[in-house]
Amino acid sequence: MWTAETEGAKFWLQVVTVLKNRGVKDIFIACVDWLKGFPKAIESIFPDTQIQFCFVPMVCHSLNYVSWKQRKEFAADLKSIYQAPTIELAEIHLEQFEAKWNDSHPTIGRSLRRNWESITPPFFCPPEIRKAIYTTKATESVSMLLRKVTKNRGKFPNDKSMIKLVYLELKNISKKWTMPIRNWKVALKQFAIFFEDRMPIL
Repeated sequence: MWTAETEGAKFWLQVVTVLKNRGVKDIFIACVDWLKGFPKAIESIFPDTQIQFCFVPMVCHSLNYVSWKQRKEFAADLKSIYQAPTIELAEIHLEQFEAKWNDSHPTIGRSLRRNWESITPPFFCPPEIRKAIYTTKATESVSMLLRKVTKNRGKFPNDKSMIKLVYLELKNISKKWTMPIRNWKVALKQFAIFFEDRMPIL
């Protein structure tokens, strides 16, 4: 576990370097949120990693700038992009989204265009793999539970006391991790084909 006041490239470089020093030899795909420093840190240590931006945080962030009356429609239009069955259809839906919303919310369309290469990798994967890599929702769920317990506790006298509380809460959270990843065996076989030259012998 690491603690830091801010998340930046230097912090994440430290984390990724430690992971490599502890034995991580390769990362095929990294699904990350929209922090600028995290992808750079991963690519500097594992240059062959395919960076995949999670669409969910972008949707949640975008909805903060949309009126309550428009939220449902706005979210549905974004969903049509990231749940499109092919990249060609995703691009068509993006164009339709921009035509509809750019006048009132131009920054959202620009952000999608600017990060399109890091958003679209799942479109080249079968459904089984897309479901396994398209979102950081599981991690966000854990973060939400940790924020809840730390918020209820209030201030901590030092970092050590905070880390102890987070560690104990993680142990409680992990007890619920009993369900396997859906279609994981199928996805694993397809990973073996996509990353044939890098996949270890199972």
